[in-house]
Parts: sequence; C-alpha cells; structure tokens
Amino acid sequence: MSHSAASALAGLRPWARLGLAGLAGAVGALGLAPFDLWFVGWLGFAALVALSVTAPAPRAAALAAWVGGSAHFALALNWIVEPFFVDAARHGWMAPFALILMAGGLALFWALPGWLAARLLPRHAARVVVLAGLLVLAEAARGVVFTGFPWAQPGHGLIASPLLGLAALAGPLGLTALVLGAAAVLAVVVLRGHAMGAGLLALAPLALLALPVPAPPPPDPAAPVVRLIQPNAPQHLKWRSDMVPVFFRRALDLTAGPPEGRAPALIVWPETSLPVLLEESQRVRADIAAAAGAAEVVVGGQRFEGLRARNTAVLLDPEGAIRQLYDKHHLVPFGEYMPGGAAAQALGLRGIAEVLAGGYSPGPGPDLLEIGGALGRAFPMICYEAIFPRYIRTVPRPDWMLHLTNDAWFGQVSGPYQHLALARLRAVEQGLPVLRAANTGVSAVIDGRGRVLAALPLNAAGALDAALPPALPPTLYARTGDWPILLLVLLATAAALAAGRRFAPLHRSG
Repeated sequence: MSHSAASALAGLRPWARLGLAGLAGAVGALGLAPFDLWFVGWLGFAALVALSVTAPAPRAAALAAWVGGSAHFALALNWIVEPFFVDAARHGWMAPFALILMAGGLALFWALPGWLAARLLPRHAARVVVLAGLLVLAEAARGVVFTGFPWAQPGHGLIASPLLGLAALAGPLGLTALVLGAAAVLAVVVLRGHAMGAGLLALAPLALLALPVPAPPPPDPAAPVVRLIQPNAPQHLKWRSDMVPVFFRRALDLTAGPPEGRAPALIVWPETSLPVLLEESQRVRADIAAAAGAAEVVVGGQRFEGLRARNTAVLLDPEGAIRQLYDKHHLVPFGEYMPGGAAAQALGLRGIAEVLAGGYSPGPGPDLLEIGGALGRAFPMICYEAIFPRYIRTVPRPDWMLHLTNDAWFGQVSGPYQHLALARLRAVEQGLPVLRAANTGVSAVIDGRGRVLAALPLNAAGALDAALPPALPPTLYARTGDWPILLLVLLATAAALAAGRRFAPLHRSG
C-alpha cells in the first residue's frame, strides 16, 4: 500500500466508510467464541481504528466507531435474543429490538472515543494512539457503568490464544490494551504506506501458533474429587409441572451414580436446580443427601427472605441440613429484575428470566463458602457474576472458584461458549481453578492456567468426576487489579496527545 492509503481512506464516501466500519467491527468479533479466530479479530480492530482516524470530521469519526461497535456487539452478543424465544408467544417480538438496542447502546462507548480523538488531534498519527487508549478506557468504563457489562471486550479474543497467560499479569483490561495497541500499530503502518511492514505485522500473530502448549500437570492423588451434575433441562421445559420431577430424578440418579475412581467429597448441582423453594425443601434435601451418600452438596436454589426473593447457592451437609447460604448479589438487569422497582411492577413490566413474582433481590455481596477439609474455601459465582473480575478481590483469597449457572437461557451457538471462556479468564487472572456446573452445559473443570481439563458437552446430561486442581500462587493481577493498566494507558494516551502537535499528518490535501 502506497503513501495514498491515508488519503484514499479519507476520501471514502460516507456510506462506504460506514459499510467498511461495520465489516471491520464484525471481523473483530470473530476473535471471540465460538469462532476463536483470535489472529483475525485484531485485524478488524486495526481496520476500524484506521477508518475512524481518517474520517473528515469528529462526527464522522464517531459514527464510524459507533457503526463498527454496533456490528461487533450484534455478532458477538447474538445470543441475547435467545431468552425471548423461551416463551416466544409472549416475548419473541422483542428479540430483534433487544439485540439492536443492546448493540447500539454498547457501541456508544466506542463512539465517544472516536469523536474525542478527532476533536483533540485532527488527522495526526498520534490520533491513532489516542483513539486506542480512549477505547481501552471506554472498555474499563463499560465494565462498571449501569452495573457494568464487561462481555465481548476486544481482549477476550485472546482467550483462545497462546497469550491468555498474560491475564495473570495484566487482567482482562491488559489483554484489551494489547489487542488495541497492536491494532493501532498496524493502523499507523498501513496509513504511512508501508505495505511490506503492514503485511508482516498482519501475519505476525500466526507465529504464536508455533508456541508449545504445556500439558496439564498430573492430578494430585490426594486432591479431593468433585462431581459436577449437568441435568440438561431445556429452559422451556425446566419449570413445566410434569417435567420438574423428571429433571429432579435425573439429577438424583446422576448424583448417586458410581464414581469413576475415588468417591466424590463434594457434589455440585447447577443454578436453580432445586425443584422447590428452599423453605419447602426438607424432603427434597433428604432425597439429595441420600443420593449423595457421604458427600456434601452445593445446589442452586431459590428462596424467600421475608418478601425478597433470592437466587441462592446452598451448601448441604451429608444429612441434607443447610450449612451455609450464598445469595447472588449482582443480578441481570431486565432479566432477573426490572430497573425501576415498584414503578416497573405497577406498569406490569417484569424481567425476562423472572421465575418468582417481583423478580430477585440482590444478596449482601461477595462471600466464601467454608466447605472445610481438603476442599477449603470456595468463591461462589452464580451465572452472570462470573463475567466480573473485580468481586473476588473483596474477600480473603479462596482456594478455588465455584460457578453455578443455567446457560440454557443463552441458546446453543455462542453464549454458552463465551460464558465458559470468561470462566477460563477468571481462572488465569487469579491463578485459581474454576469448577462450573451448568444446567445444559458446558460444565467444566478449569485449572489455574485456564486450561479445560475435563468437560461435559453442551445439551447432554451427565456427571463429571474430577480431582480439584491445585491453586497457584497469587498472580500479579490478583494483587493489583486493573489500576496499573489504567495508569499505563492514561500515561500513554496523554503522552501521545502531548506529542501529537509535532507529528506529521497522516495525509496532506492536494
């Protein structure tokens, strides 16, 4: 590509720029599960950066970033329509509007950096670096604003790559900074007209495929065995009165099945797998205890605390008595509850995933399950909570992480696999194993390096026995969180902004 690359992009017609931006954003989403084309995804981000920084005005730059972001989130989060088809007659018509509104709304986090970079540095090479830095900061904000939704971040495209281990040092925001930083470098090379350099950079990620992948260490013969139960209850049948006992009996049979080796010390049922309210579960808990034998059981259930409904993880002793409760504290807005509380209820609005009238109420916050013995302390996460990296740092360091989820809501294409990928990321960030029991899959045992050691396939009933992987020493990210990366990105962005006035323009008119 010659020196005219920047001029050619700057001269694009508006519709062509927006079309290419949409294509670039969609290519960026190919780095995520289930595609896992991590070596392609960053090329999409490079193209989107180049299209935004060569836009003729701040408004055009923002629009290009917004269209690219909308396409990225529409492809990455296509599973968001699935809950609306559980009761299609009632909610199906909402599905396309939900996807459009979510994709367009999340893309606003990208539009603002596009506009701001153009306002601060019109048509300068340093604008590429400023835009990349602002996008990283926008992704940090997306993880906390309006309760946060850190899903489908650019850095998540590296979960399937040999670079996943870097999350132990810099966390998910560090991975995003790496992807967007590399995209900025490639964009600058392309816009400067260095065709050979651009080609070499574009192919560079493929060299990572040659890196050796270490084999999982042999299991500790003394490590306790945990059994994960996957009853495979499709969401449209899960609470049907004639099917509730069928799924409960299936889970009991899986619980009581003979061990593959040593008997399990703990058995884990997925989110909301208890077939009755916890306060009415004495007989059900006795059945679970009888099936589990000497093992303790963690089961996902629902309960009322006064008038407040809770989504709960329950630790049962071998007699079926309740040892400890953990209530989900980060609920899904518009899913498990409706923002607006009483006003929303008065209008007849309810969350799409509400099972109990009025929706769930959040628990008091992150906590630990004190299982004891060789199982030590587990950090429980219920479904959506596993997408947030920050909560585990608010409690004493556990021995492992436990994820109870019902991914039947997420369909069968991308949602369950992206959720599994985020659980892998949580493991690497902390150097702690994650054991996840998922209603319809994918139930898995993940070691502290993010490797899936064993798993049950999607849409299959089964029980998985596995030794608890060892905890690794606390990672750098576990000690520091996101602050070092935030500071580094802020400094780099400020430096690029300060130097930008001296940089040569990407192209000259005439």
